Amino acid sequence: MSAESTPEPGIPGESGTNGQRHRAKGRRRKPRDKRKGLRIMAWTAAGIVVLGGAGAGYLYFKLNGNLKSVDIDQALGTDRPEKVDNGSENILVLGSDTRSGGNKELGGGADDGSARSDTAMILHVYEGHKKASVVSIPRDTLIDRPECTDTDGNTHDAASGVMFNEAYSTGGAACTVKTVESVTGIRMDHYLEVDFSGFQKLIDELGGVEVTTTKDIKDPDSHLDLKAGTHQLNGKQALGLVRTRHGVGDGSDLGRIQLQQAFIKALIDQMKDINLFGNPKRLFDLADTATKTVTTDSDLGSVNRLMSFAGGLKGISSKNMSMVTMPVQYDPADPNRVIVAEAKAKQVWEALKADKAIPKSATEGTAKGDANGVVSAG
Repeated sequence: MSAESTPEPGIPGESGTNGQRHRAKGRRRKPRDKRKGLRIMAWTAAGIVVLGGAGAGYLYFKLNGNLKSVDIDQALGTDRPEKVDNGSENILVLGSDTRSGGNKELGGGADDGSARSDTAMILHVYEGHKKASVVSIPRDTLIDRPECTDTDGNTHDAASGVMFNEAYSTGGAACTVKTVESVTGIRMDHYLEVDFSGFQKLIDELGGVEVTTTKDIKDPDSHLDLKAGTHQLNGKQALGLVRTRHGVGDGSDLGRIQLQQAFIKALIDQMKDINLFGNPKRLFDLADTATKTVTTDSDLGSVNRLMSFAGGLKGISSKNMSMVTMPVQYDPADPNRVIVAEAKAKQVWEALKADKAIPKSATEGTAKGDANGVVSAG
C-alpha cells in the first residue's frame, strides 16, 4: 500500500505521524461529543490525543505494546483476488471463541486452547468513507475450504463440505481470510478480531448499551435472561445477546446474526451521544482495553495506523450502514446447517466489487432465522 498521505484520513497506509498531528490539532481546537464512528479503534486515537502533552510518548508506547497483529499477507502470498482500486475497502471482522484463559467460562468449553470464528462479518467501506455495508457469514455454512497456509508456515489441505468456522480452528486468521476470499472472490484489505472477554470488557468500559426487546429472551447456554422491554445491557448480558441462538427465532445461527446486527446498530446510535472526550481517564481506559483485546493484520498493527484507519470511519452512522446476511438456504440434509445460495450471493459480491449498494433482490427468498425485530436501539 502507498505510504503517501492523502486527503482522506482513513486510508490505511497513510503516514501515521502526519495523521496523528492533523487529528491532534483538530481535537484540541474543538472537542466533539457526537462522534458518529463505530469502530473501537477510534478510542485508541482519542486516548492518545486527549491525554497528550508530556505523557503522550509513554501512552503511545504503552498502547502500541498492547497490540497483537498477524501477518496474513505473507501467509496468503500472491494467489489472491485482485485489489479493486475504486476507493473502497473490505475488512474482515471476526469474533473468536477461544477456549483458553479468560474465555473458558464465557465460551462454555474446555480450556484446551482451541478457537473458532464464532462471528464473521465483511465490512465494506464505500468510497468517501461515509457509508458502509456489512455482510455476516453464518458460521454453520457448509463450504469448500481451499488449501491454506497459516502464519507459522504450515500448509493445510483443502476440504469439501466443512463448516465455515472450521477454517479458523484449522489455520487461524490466515486460513479464514483465504476462505472468505475464495467464497466471495473479494480481496480483504484488513482483518480485525476480538474475543469473548475483550468484547465483554469493552461494553462494560462504555457503561453498557441500551436496547429494547419485543419479547422475552432466555437462554441458559448464553447466560441470558431478559424480559420484554428496555434494558441497559452490561458486558456479560451483551455477550449473551450476541451469542444466543436458542432464546429467540428458529434456534439457528441465522437468528443469532439478526440479533448481532441489531445490537451493533444500537451500539452505533449510542456511541454518538457518549461524551468520551469529557473524561480523559475513561477515554484512556477504553483505549487500553481495546488495544489489549483486539488483534489486527500487521498493516494495522500500530497505534498510528489504527488512528489513521479509525479517522476514515468516523462519519459512518447506523443510518448509513446496511447490514445483511450472506444469502443462504437450509441444508436439506441437515436443518442445523446452511449452504450458500450461489446466484443470490453473487449479486452481493458483484455489488461490493463495484462499490455499489447491495440490491434487495439478493436477500429475497433466502433463509432468515426469524429473529428480525426482536431487538432494537433503546
